[in-house]
Amino acid sequence: MEKRTRVCASRTAELERENARLSNALDESNAALTQLQTDFRVLKQQLEWFKRQLFGEKSEKRLELDPVEQGNLLSALGVETPPHFDEPSTHTVTYERRNKVRDGAVNDSGLRFDANVPVKTIAVQDPAIEAIPENLREVIGEKVSYRLAQQPGSHVVLKYVRPVVKRKDTLAIMTAAAPGQVLERSAADVSFLAAMLVDKFRYHLPLYRQHQRLADGGIVVSRSSLNTWASRAIDLLEPICRAQNANVLQSRVLAMDETSIKAGRKAKGKMRTGWFWPVYGDGDEIVFHFAPSREHRHVRSFLGEFRGTLLTDGYEGYAAYAGARRGEVVHAQCWSHTRRGFERAKESEPEAVAEALALIGAMYRQEKQIRDGTLTGIAKREHRTVHIRPIVEAFWKWCRASCERTDVLPKSPLAKALHYAVQRRHALEVFLDDPEVPIDTNHLERALRPIPMGKRNWLFASTEVGARRVGIIQSLLITCRMHDVDPYTYLVDVLQRISEHPAKRVRELTPRVWKSLFAHDPLPSPLGHHNHDPPH
Repeated sequence: MEKRTRVCASRTAELERENARLSNALDESNAALTQLQTDFRVLKQQLEWFKRQLFGEKSEKRLELDPVEQGNLLSALGVETPPHFDEPSTHTVTYERRNKVRDGAVNDSGLRFDANVPVKTIAVQDPAIEAIPENLREVIGEKVSYRLAQQPGSHVVLKYVRPVVKRKDTLAIMTAAAPGQVLERSAADVSFLAAMLVDKFRYHLPLYRQHQRLADGGIVVSRSSLNTWASRAIDLLEPICRAQNANVLQSRVLAMDETSIKAGRKAKGKMRTGWFWPVYGDGDEIVFHFAPSREHRHVRSFLGEFRGTLLTDGYEGYAAYAGARRGEVVHAQCWSHTRRGFERAKESEPEAVAEALALIGAMYRQEKQIRDGTLTGIAKREHRTVHIRPIVEAFWKWCRASCERTDVLPKSPLAKALHYAVQRRHALEVFLDDPEVPIDTNHLERALRPIPMGKRNWLFASTEVGARRVGIIQSLLITCRMHDVDPYTYLVDVLQRISEHPAKRVRELTPRVWKSLFAHDPLPSPLGHHNHDPPH
């Protein structure tokens, strides 16, 4: 009996151990299943985001929240609705509509052109009219229509004829000196250099396509010559870019970002990844710095001893720079980047994301009213204080409530978006107290758009030196666009002027300053003045 009891006790203990082992295994399996489910949801959300990037709508614009719903949302968060949110009362506007008139610059299809566009007049004859004897017909008017046409090419070869003279008294041979040129010992006129750079870097037409176009027009030139001419011309412009960078660093508010580019060969068939670091000054000037990496030290290298407000995205390199120079640099961050985090969580948390986007959209709605009212300085700050600060406070209150939700997984897109925003609260509020600080870096992103657009055409830079040259020319061309300066006219002028212009006054050749000093009478090319982009 005693032996049987010991056997039963031993068996019971063994079963208890087995039960405990199975229980632990079940707990581990449940934990693993939960983790797999979480990972699956995260990967599914990432897949949906990538599909949206490939096939979905790219614009970040969204429908404005209904004012009534917006007021209810703010009220639910304990914030009084700012009076400016209410839609203005409707009123009747009386106006007179002019009859549609098609003048010489606009035809029935809506074609518009200015006086600089060459027009070739073609007289149209009708055999039936011509058959009428002249004494039986009278011209009482004419009808004019316009069509847009294009020639296969517009390249011109300049033929310089210099007479060779022999003096009869001394028998000395004399001839006129060849006209000066931008690039010594080259066959490229300044007009060709300017057009080539504009085509490549503004219209994203790679040099190999330009080479094909030349060949189609009956002009044979080496592709390596095009590369050499472009490189040498950009090198001449480098001092102007440095002067523009000095202008930018004098700004009180800077916006900075970074974007990748393939530059230089790592191995056969593999390219290195480099980075452009665009810096946008408050004088509407931009400079594209190139660096072979995205390390923090490049921020300090490019900004140096800058003093003022630095507006960026959430990359920690900018925060590290501002933190190291506390008291001299104020770090502001971008609400557009914050919004994008919630945009990525739209599929998994549509209701919560709708609230976040509605609040951020309300801020932008008020910013639009500031722009429409052309408010600046104190008036702009007061408007932000009265109408935007309550929305920002409501947004942080909503964030706190969302962070306390137990159903929000730590790795979910919503949790990441909340963490991103809350960690940057102080930097995101800088614009409320400083009217010169924009709410986002969208103005910078619009300016750097030619870089990703160009990468789709020229794909990569063969060397890091080539990438730096891309940064130089894009710094000038994009600044030209921001100041409404025709880039072709600008390049034709400065490429001829730079060799004789005093080095200490090179700042005068930056697009912003050049516009006020030289744009009224720019240096022409041998082809004459061209106040518009050359025909292509």
